[in-house]
Amino acid sequence: MKGAEILIKSLLKEGVDVIFGYPGGSVIPFFDFLYDSPLKFILTRHEQAAAHMADGFARSTGKVGVCVATSGPGATNLTTGIATAYMDSVPVVAITGQVKTSLIGNDAFQEADVTGITRSISKHNYLVKDVNEVARTVKEAFYLANSGRPGPVVIDLPVDIQLQEADFEYPEKIDIRSYKPTQFGHPGQIKKALKMIYNAKRPVIIAGGGVIISGANKELLEFAKLTGAPVVCTFMGLGAFPSDQELYLAMPGMHGTVYANMAITESDLLISVGCRFDDRVTGKVDAFAPEAKIIHIDIDPTSISKNIKVDIPIVSDAKNALGQLNQEIKTGKLCESGSWHKRIKDWKAKYPINYKKSSSLKIKPQYVIEELYRQTGGEAIVATEVGQNQMWAAQFYKFDYPRHFLSSGGLGTMGYGFPAAIGAKVANPSKEVVVIAGDGSIQMNIQELATISSYNIKVKIIILNNHYLGMVRQWQEIFYKRRYSGTPLKNPDFVKIAEGYGIKGVRIDKASEVKKAIKEIIDYDGAVLADFWIEEEENVFPMVPAGEAINRMIGGMA
Repeated sequence: MKGAEILIKSLLKEGVDVIFGYPGGSVIPFFDFLYDSPLKFILTRHEQAAAHMADGFARSTGKVGVCVATSGPGATNLTTGIATAYMDSVPVVAITGQVKTSLIGNDAFQEADVTGITRSISKHNYLVKDVNEVARTVKEAFYLANSGRPGPVVIDLPVDIQLQEADFEYPEKIDIRSYKPTQFGHPGQIKKALKMIYNAKRPVIIAGGGVIISGANKELLEFAKLTGAPVVCTFMGLGAFPSDQELYLAMPGMHGTVYANMAITESDLLISVGCRFDDRVTGKVDAFAPEAKIIHIDIDPTSISKNIKVDIPIVSDAKNALGQLNQEIKTGKLCESGSWHKRIKDWKAKYPINYKKSSSLKIKPQYVIEELYRQTGGEAIVATEVGQNQMWAAQFYKFDYPRHFLSSGGLGTMGYGFPAAIGAKVANPSKEVVVIAGDGSIQMNIQELATISSYNIKVKIIILNNHYLGMVRQWQEIFYKRRYSGTPLKNPDFVKIAEGYGIKGVRIDKASEVKKAIKEIIDYDGAVLADFWIEEEENVFPMVPAGEAINRMIGGMA
């Protein structure tokens, strides 16, 4: 077979059924074989969107998402999506075309050093120079992408390799001597952790994205009930623990709940599971959990003590480590529900996550999200863009299930949410998929309206339109004396743009219309773009100023 056909046969062997991408000169042989293959191809309108669609597909399913682009600008357009997946540990395989091997390094037409460019933003990358290596490279790439701490893997495939021939032999197993992720916690470390848990009076569990990645949500719930320890879920961990549980304290950090931040600050034991202690969670490192011992469970040993020094490291898959701990705990609740739980209950009562109801006809964005949650029953997969829309979604949509919240956490990529929602809808056609966007970020990849129109992908788009780059404007308001430099937006008519792509568009500019509008959006059998005109200077609160301790929050209410 030719190398391009070997690539497609290899993808089929890995169970791939859909690819997102954009063609070009260096991938024409691949697309020629794709024409007759059973693989479904979604033609995006920009390569960045293809990477985000593969990311959304992966986050919502746990499977590897696949995207493809041509050499040079096609490949470089993928890099923002690759970096987004890398920061959030998402399994993606990105396939890029490359110029002929004889031209590499000669500044040929549409040549870029893809392996060099992506080395720091991918888990691993390959430049394939031998057609006999195509099948093995694909096998390795999928294994690396979705094992250990997942991440994107790049396969750069020169056009002449795609046209050369070799026998197709797909390896059944891959053994990489230098790559052996630790799957179970060391028994000695598990015993040390148990002893520390038994002695704790004010424990708190911090659940991060690793809980969702490993499918450890059931083990986490059991562990919390056995220990009686309250649970905070980081931004990436939202959905790892049911929001209706009494032990749930919601999200900590810069825009987290007061009670989550207070519980962390006054705890005597933090049990971190699949959380890398990002700076948006910790705030001022020196003041983070000053009285607490820390147990850190993570499959990536380089994440342990990287940002916060810990007392007991447990290198393990989160699901397995929690299973080991649960098996050893025989005494039921270890933390008395007395003073510690009462203190947390008092914080919850005194500092609920809330907002000032509108005294005018203007729409509060929090109300839109609350109503969306109420009408979807929390069953929708929600993708967000980045900024205020993202934080309001995290605060006011209650995520009860894993893999129902898709958002760029580590990189903070504007333009992520809409294409990620498309990928999630392709992967989950029977589920309601909604993207919550700002009027700034939706314009980063608005051309993908053509994609959902072409393939009848029934994504619901909610734009929280305040005519500003809202989060930057909020910082300018609070810290820069309302000097709104570069943040006011003169927006197009989003409804007309949607209609131009053959998609239903609606505008909602009165609070009294919100409930009815959301019902119509959800009930409509097709894609919808809904432009909600919200209060222009609405802010995201609570908020920890940059560099402050997380218990020094401002603005308990908006």
